[in-house]
Amino acid sequence: MPTSTPRGGHPSPTAVSAVGLRKSYGDKTVLDGIDLHIPAGTVFALLGPNGAGKTTAVKILSTLITADAGDLRVGGHDLTADPQAVRAAIGVTGQFSAVDGLITGEENMLLMADLHHLPKAEGRRVAAELLARFDLVDAAKRPASTYSGGMKRRLDLAMTLVGSPRIIFLDEPTTGLDPRSRHNMWQIIRGLVADGATVFLTTQYLEEADELADRIAVLHDGRIAAEGTADELKRLVPGGHIRLRFTDPAAYRSAAESLREVNRDDEALSLSIPSDGSQRELRSVLDWLDSTGIEADELTLHTPDLDDVFFALTAPTDTTDTTDPHQENAR
Repeated sequence: MPTSTPRGGHPSPTAVSAVGLRKSYGDKTVLDGIDLHIPAGTVFALLGPNGAGKTTAVKILSTLITADAGDLRVGGHDLTADPQAVRAAIGVTGQFSAVDGLITGEENMLLMADLHHLPKAEGRRVAAELLARFDLVDAAKRPASTYSGGMKRRLDLAMTLVGSPRIIFLDEPTTGLDPRSRHNMWQIIRGLVADGATVFLTTQYLEEADELADRIAVLHDGRIAAEGTADELKRLVPGGHIRLRFTDPAAYRSAAESLREVNRDDEALSLSIPSDGSQRELRSVLDWLDSTGIEADELTLHTPDLDDVFFALTAPTDTTDTTDPHQENAR
């Protein structure tokens, strides 16, 4: 696994660490002591319904607002003791673009290079490289206001990368994009990680987390309801099963009589065996079929998807907005 290297030169396998992170606005608790440990060179996805506190977590970890409590380290730096070092190590792209529509894409990039105090020649080189990388060369001289939503998101992310951040916070980066633009953004994110970056992603799109994330945490009522790989989370909720389908009624009856705890569909000649989706259970069914000589014409494995996990972990939905209205939805 790739590791991040803080400026002190000592490798750190953890890019982002939070222990006991708390944040309240008045009497509303947004983050109630959450713990996060994100290895360098991975994609971590924070899932949660609207108002769950995802953006608040990003704002705290990117030094935009302060936590009420918690031991927080980003890029090997203590968030409280050395916020400037944290800012030097990160890039942040929010739900709402920071692109200035009144100037061209190239001018947006050069403005960002100036903000990073890059020499003029280096700033132009970096801007040109990133515009090419994000397929924006042809549009570089046009006002950004003429860009499509997907182009603006690409430009926004390109601007974020001007400072070569090792850790990138993407707060719902594909909200409002059409499916093609969303998939293009996924490819860009995969490329960032392939280059050694760490990505902290918040999203409401479960497919997005499933496609991109090495680990996923579900945030609900200010706490982490569950965390793990997509496959681990899918095994947390019931509903997984192995389905055997037969064309021979005699084989179907033999299997139905031999197996316990199965759901029968006599019309379709199919049996559903409860399963957690593990390789062990699938092998057990295959071994049983071999030992009995019963032939199933079709075997399929059905596991709950992240939608099932999300709804199971976040129900019943609390319609009370527990976030500060000026913070949670602001860039």
